[in-house]
This record gives sequence, structure tokens and C-alpha cells, in this order.
Amino acid sequence: MAAQPPPARFNFARHLAELNAARGDKAAYLDDAGAVTYGELARDARRVAGALTALGLRREERIFLALHDTLDYPRMFLGALAAGVVPVCANTLLTVDDYAYMLAHSRAQALFVSGALVPTLVQALARAAHEVRHVIVSRPMGELPAGSVESAAWLAAAQPAADFAPTGPDTIAFWLYSSGSTGRPKGTVHTHGNLYWTAETYGRHVLALRESDVVFSAAKLFFAYGLGNALTFPLSAGATTLLMAERPTPPAVFKRLREVRPTVFFGVPTLYAAMLAHPELPARDEVALRLCVSAGEPLPKDIGERIGARFGCDVLDGIGSTEMLHIFISNRAGSVRYGTTGTPVEGYEVQLRGEDGGPVADGEIGDLYIRGPSAALLYWDDNAKSRATFQGEWTRSGDKYVRGADGYFTYAGRTDDMLKVAGQYVSPFEVEAALMRHEAVLEAAVVGKQEQGLTRTLAYVVLKPGRDASDALAAALQAFVKDHLAPHKYPREVRFTAELPKTATGKIQRFKLREHSER
Repeated sequence: MAAQPPPARFNFARHLAELNAARGDKAAYLDDAGAVTYGELARDARRVAGALTALGLRREERIFLALHDTLDYPRMFLGALAAGVVPVCANTLLTVDDYAYMLAHSRAQALFVSGALVPTLVQALARAAHEVRHVIVSRPMGELPAGSVESAAWLAAAQPAADFAPTGPDTIAFWLYSSGSTGRPKGTVHTHGNLYWTAETYGRHVLALRESDVVFSAAKLFFAYGLGNALTFPLSAGATTLLMAERPTPPAVFKRLREVRPTVFFGVPTLYAAMLAHPELPARDEVALRLCVSAGEPLPKDIGERIGARFGCDVLDGIGSTEMLHIFISNRAGSVRYGTTGTPVEGYEVQLRGEDGGPVADGEIGDLYIRGPSAALLYWDDNAKSRATFQGEWTRSGDKYVRGADGYFTYAGRTDDMLKVAGQYVSPFEVEAALMRHEAVLEAAVVGKQEQGLTRTLAYVVLKPGRDASDALAAALQAFVKDHLAPHKYPREVRFTAELPKTATGKIQRFKLREHSER
């Protein structure tokens, strides 16, 4: 049954508080330092809203969240929504220059920053072409910067807001910056209604979280994928969420899987690959997983099958985007087809279009367009890119896909990454997936290299621990691809590398590899 639209007066923070009013004593969040119940979370959100108002912040003004995944993140995010103030969610692994750009671009009036990030953000504040009026530090690790306050004291002194801001489903709620896999991040503007719709579509029809679930997302809250995983979906279902402030290395993830025993885990393909390659990978009886999810980049067939076999659960691969807020094509529990992205999520319509803008036949590569209720409004202060991406009711994803006769979609690469070799299109992802089926390969990325006006495929390969690079192995990998794909698709050159350049969300930055290939 299709979800009912939210009412004309709608605040997502109020919506969650009302949904969970009877769960006051149930744990909403756990982290390494403690826990917060649903009742405490609702109270704290109202306190944050009151404190923001006391600072003089007005509706629709921005605040900047440079926070690790701790209990303060949902408090501050929901408190801002409750006040009608707009949180700008920032990647916690950026450079000083990146933060300076974002602070100025968003014209944030207040900065909420984790103690470990204070040195970097202090430098960014000094460089930003904009003055931030207030700095609130979460879990400080030393002396507070001049003029700043500590978040716990700031919150304790606040009077709760009398009510939630009278927003509507189309009111601007928050920003997310795109991951920057293709250059300068873009400020993507989302509404209160967008959060609701992702919960009512993907959250309800694909995840089907239970109140008894313990949810753990290695993808962080600043990431569109992570925000849904660790906030929108579990809070909409009354589940408990485990937060982890540190980087999601395999040992850090394994520790939580063993000790807290979450039932639903969200990862990205690079993490799943690293987990499989790690000697401490937990056995099935050491974990309590009933479902794993993957997004960020397509999940290679072999990795999905091996994780599923190891943990005894399905791994649901899907595609979402910052622009659409979460996943709109996905596999489903009980009907997973590894190596595909699945079928459209209920509530979304997708089209594959050719170079002429018309539809392509099943089996042919086309540009992916999406229509659905969670699309962003625009990229802030960037009309040209907004018009190129948000085309009426449709959002242009920038991805190439193939639809099979059975309705399942298979990733073919980013539009900007597609290669034309000997007059025929080659999907870098298809070649990468073939390479990763080889027993020696941990990761691979394929780009085009220009030589005498012609495009040659170049593969960058990360080997598994204990495997040594050699010309013989490079030749063996080329032959391996020829055995599994059409001959013209094999990489003309193989370069071994210790690691691939990636964004903080795990996406491979192929533009950096292309730059490197010309050296």
C-alpha cells in the first residue's frame, strides 16, 4: 500500500518524537561513552532547539556539524530541525581548505565540532571568508578555543523550546555536501519531507526494520547513506542504533559485531572487501546479523556472495545518491541477485535514456534518471549544475546502467568514466568486477589512458596481502579478463598500487587516477 503523504504542517523531529512517545525508556542510541533513551533524545532535541534560539539563530539559518558519530550528533541534528534551523552535515575527514570553503559557502552561523577536530576547524575558521558567530565543542580533548563553549554545559543550561518550529514537508531541513568524487563538493539541499519519504519507501519496503533490531552503520552520519541508516530508518521503527566515532577499520567493526551483536549492518564494498581479507573476520556464530546492506559503489558479485555465506544472511546491494537522499534501486531479502543492483524501490520510477534522450532497450547501456519523492531541491548557489541534474520531476544520476529482461538493473559505470575502445563502449566497472574475481586481487579501478589520440584501458590493481606484483601476474590478469569478457575489454596495461584514492565515503576517485595515468 502506498504511503500517505505527510501533513501540511510537518516537522520531522516532531514526527519522530510522536512516533516514539511510548518508547521513552528504550535505548535509541549507544556509543562508546554511554546511551540515550528515546525519551531523553526527544528532551535533548527540544533543549538544543531552545539553546539555538537563545543564541539568536533564526529559522532557515545554517549551523555547521563537524561531528563524529557520537550521541551528540542525533541530538544536534534533530534539535536543529526542531528549531527550524538548518544543519549542514560535514565530512569529518576533510582538509582545512575544504572546511574553509564549506563554512563560507554555507554561511553557517554556528559550528558544532568534535574535540578531535578542533585544531583543523580552528584553522578553517581563520581562513574562511565568513565569520562564524558561535563555536560549540563536543567532548573536548584539551583547552577550548577562545570564545567557544562545551556542548554538555551548553545543553544543560538551556531551556527547552516550547514547541517545534511550524515547518512543512517542503521546508528546507538540512544540507549534505556531495562526496567530491568528481571535484568540488556541492551543497545539496533537502527538506523535512524528504526524510519522511525515504523512511516510507526504502526504509519500510526494503529494510523492514523491527523494534527489536540493533542497527550498526559503518557509513557515517554525514553521508546520505549513513544518515538514513543510523537516524531516519531506526528512529522511524523504534530500533536501537550503535554509533562508532572512530574510522570503520575491519578490527573496529569486528569488535562491535562481536560485543554488541547488532542485527543489521550497513557497509560499503571497500569495507566488505577489507573485512574478507582480514584474518580476524568473525565466524557466523560470533555475530547476530540477520541482514547486511551495501551502497556507495556497486558490490562485486564475489564479495556479496562471500559475506553472505560467512554471516549467513543476505547482503542487499543498492544505489542511492546525495541528490535522492537514499537508495532508490535495491535488491530485496530473499531475492538477491549478486552482481546486480536490484529493482526500483516502491515509490520511485527509473528510466534509462540513450544519447538522443529516448529510452533504450533492455540489454543496452543507458543514462539513469530517477523520479521520486525524496529528490533534493537544488545545489546551493549553483544554478548551472542544479539545472543539469534536477530536470523537472526527474533527477539525472550521472550513472550508466543496463536493465535485464527480468527487470534487474546492472551498473555499467559513471557517465564521465565510460570508455570507447576500438569504437565500442567499455564499462570500467565491468572490467573491475572481472579483475576482482581473480584470487590475487583485493581492489581494482579502470580508467582510460590517451595515447596518440586513442583510448587504452588502464587497470590499477591492489593485491591481497601476501601476493607480490610482477609482470607475469599482470599478464595473467589480462588473460583472466579476456577469458571472462569480450576480448576488446581487457586492460591494455596493469599497474599495481598499494591503495586507490577514495573519498571519505569509500568512493574511488577515478579523476585522480586519470590524472596519474598521464604521468
